[in-house]
Amino acid sequence: MGIASSAEYIGGHMQWQGRSVRKPSGGRYHTSQGKKRSEIGRAPAETHIGEERRRIIRTYGGNQKVRALRVDYATVSNPTTGETKKAKIEAVEANSANPNYVRRKLLTKGAVIKTEMGRARIVSRPSQDGVVNAVLLV
Repeated sequence: MGIASSAEYIGGHMQWQGRSVRKPSGGRYHTSQGKKRSEIGRAPAETHIGEERRRIIRTYGGNQKVRALRVDYATVSNPTTGETKKAKIEAVEANSANPNYVRRKLLTKGAVIKTEMGRARIVSRPSQDGVVNAVLLV
């Protein structure tokens, strides 16, 4: 793939979310339109364990997204009994998205966390939904 200009990166994260300049064959797409304001991305929230902290962000069409920056509790569901309880998050045990996220204690969808109720997998998107929902691993 082509090399992105430094203007497309902010704080080490990709900012521009538009179509790639390169074709799968390696040739270039010639732009028929410029960059649009609606195609700009944002820096990741990087939700981690700590005293609860959230941010409300205005999104496309005037809608709102809640970013969970720090979370200390998760809503954990037990699939065998069908009951759901609020449980304290103790640690991040595994994260298939990135092994470094375990060391940094980042909470993402699919991460395995240790709670008061036992080990659970996160099924929500904390940086998009503002909450941590998890299902117990049985």
